[in-house]
Amino acid sequence: MPDQSIHAARTPGAPTAEPASGAGGVSRRALLGTVGATGLVLGAAGGAVGYAAAPAGATPLTSVGSGRAMFHGKHQPGITEGLQACGHLVAFDLAAGAGRKEAAALLRRWSATAERLMAGEAAPHDDTGVARDAGPSSLTVTFGFGHGFFGRTGLEKQRPAALDPLPDFSSDQLDRSRSDGDLWVQIGANDALVAFHALRALQKDAGSAARVRWQMNGFNRSPGATAHPMTARNLMGQIDGTRNPRPSDADFDQRIFVPASGQPAWMANGSYAVVRRIRMLLDDWEKLSLSAQEQVIGRRKADGAPLSGGSETTPMDLEKTDAKGDLAVPLTAHARITRPDRNGGAAMLRRPFSYHDGIDLDGTPDAGLLFVCWQADPLRGFVPVQRKLDRGDALSKFIRHEASGLFAVPGGAAKGEYVGQRLLEG
Repeated sequence: MPDQSIHAARTPGAPTAEPASGAGGVSRRALLGTVGATGLVLGAAGGAVGYAAAPAGATPLTSVGSGRAMFHGKHQPGITEGLQACGHLVAFDLAAGAGRKEAAALLRRWSATAERLMAGEAAPHDDTGVARDAGPSSLTVTFGFGHGFFGRTGLEKQRPAALDPLPDFSSDQLDRSRSDGDLWVQIGANDALVAFHALRALQKDAGSAARVRWQMNGFNRSPGATAHPMTARNLMGQIDGTRNPRPSDADFDQRIFVPASGQPAWMANGSYAVVRRIRMLLDDWEKLSLSAQEQVIGRRKADGAPLSGGSETTPMDLEKTDAKGDLAVPLTAHARITRPDRNGGAAMLRRPFSYHDGIDLDGTPDAGLLFVCWQADPLRGFVPVQRKLDRGDALSKFIRHEASGLFAVPGGAAKGEYVGQRLLEG
């Protein structure tokens, strides 16, 4: 998991942050401190809950609460921002009888809601007040289209070839009821209430146009929980995401985003998200000795360094042997198999969440990774790596792929546009 397939992303860059402000000079939360320090003044404003700015001298938001990602831009938010502390992945199916017109109205509503919530403002309609005393907390909301969306909206000719269904893998044990979907929404934030507030607002916005097909909830380490920024750890305890592509890489955009001249035209500056619910068989994994765990992964558990030596970022020496003449990094080690140079240069930006959905009746934890990876073309990113893993990854005995989805995520919306407008109105 530390290098390519089911691993948590190394933070590719700090999220864009700026003070949150409301339209027309009315701020929802940007200057609010605690309720006890300032109190709240509530009023009606266009059907939404309004929040008056805090008086001078109010307690300012913490750095976690004040972080803000931008809704409008070249790319949708939630792709290149750093890992967030909590998130929700949700898939919707269009309701019977709903078509292109209803889908366009829904994306328009969703975009308006996402823009306001990401700015730290109240939802446009019937705001619940769940997050009224928090800042934007680096909230991001990302929208995508599944394979079935195009048939339901009469847009089959606009369906990208890259959205063809993923091939079957021998390790798959997929629950189809928790896979795929017409529409996909990714929500991430550094505060759980802010993330839930967005989830609830968007689910209510769906109205009669779409119904929830499945929902998954995840988490990562909270910002500031470590003495210094570091690569994330997964639920197996491994440092996870060491070789993740970074926006500073010369070929980052080429690997992760559809070019502006790409086809179909409505996917310009967009990306493709592969979503996999990967259960970790933690009881089995934790029976292994530390040395055995490291042999499975190919990296030291303490610091993520390759077993061939060095530090976390030291290039792996695939030919190095130990005193017995055995390879330092075993042939079946996960980190060896997933290397881009062993997969035709295949690369993807992994940006997942861990999950824990309780304990089974036999005492087994239902826990693992909500794997989300981004690439310009899944046939050149996810698919070749997963095929290679399918044939001999030592980690495969300790994980189980239980749900899957592939979604076309269009480029960001310009000011005044909604996500997917170029598809739905083109």
